[in-house]
Amino acid sequence: MEEELNETSCFIQRTTANNLLITVYFVIIIGGTTGIALMIFLITGANRLSVTVTSVINLLVVHGIFIVSVPFRIVYYFQNKWPYGPFFCRVVSAMIHIHIYISFIFYVVLLTMRYVGFFKQRDSIAFYRTLHPLLVSGIVWFLVCVIILPLVFTQYGTSATLNEAECFQFQTEFQNRAVLIMNYIFITVTVLVVCLLLAVQIFIFVKVLRKIQRPILANQEIWVQLKSLFFILVMITCFFPFHIFRIYYMQHAKECFYYNEICLSITALSCLDFFFFAVARFYKKSTCGFTCNVSCISH
Repeated sequence: MEEELNETSCFIQRTTANNLLITVYFVIIIGGTTGIALMIFLITGANRLSVTVTSVINLLVVHGIFIVSVPFRIVYYFQNKWPYGPFFCRVVSAMIHIHIYISFIFYVVLLTMRYVGFFKQRDSIAFYRTLHPLLVSGIVWFLVCVIILPLVFTQYGTSATLNEAECFQFQTEFQNRAVLIMNYIFITVTVLVVCLLLAVQIFIFVKVLRKIQRPILANQEIWVQLKSLFFILVMITCFFPFHIFRIYYMQHAKECFYYNEICLSITALSCLDFFFFAVARFYKKSTCGFTCNVSCISH
């Protein structure tokens, strides 16, 4: 395989790629687990179930389930051997893709409801903020558990013929036209939706800044909008490299395997969102002179 890689622009030493992947996934385990713990602490102090709190709980579950699968990836990249059988390989491989799109869905739900709340004003949507996030969460998890997961675990990677010592080598799937079309749809939807959300966020920021009469960081609405911007930046930073490279990868899947794995590992860095969110929350608390109570997270 490495001789073939030498002849392409995607060449990277297998040892170098494995070391990089091991490092990234170790960071994800440590940072992601720490972030989950910090967010559980913050959520415990929240006095109401808002859009943000509901979405954070959903993301906590999504990230937590994915992080459980990460050690198996580290073992594979460390040993250069998959000891857990082909079915579990498909499960672990599918988990990172499931994590991308379920996280994406909850990010979009969170931001959409926050934008609706901004334009409709808080006082008129108190009921909306409590009931609708729970309803949307229930619908998403129902579809995931009843439809998406059974389809993924029965169809994902079934056309690939793997050596028992290999894993994640599902490049032959791209010979299926339906798989190619589905990937192009996912890429297009992801990029367009994030760009639309970013445009709306910029519009809201401009509108808020025009009304501010005091120092920016002392304004509660600025912090609310910074939280929304943070989630957009997470999607751009973590999801865009994978989806943009995916366009090239689908035509050069055999020789660009390790580059694709590296881009996939970048998507998993979204698990660090809790960590940075919590750090920003504590910074905000110190900036406010500890006068802001924990319920601020619900905005």
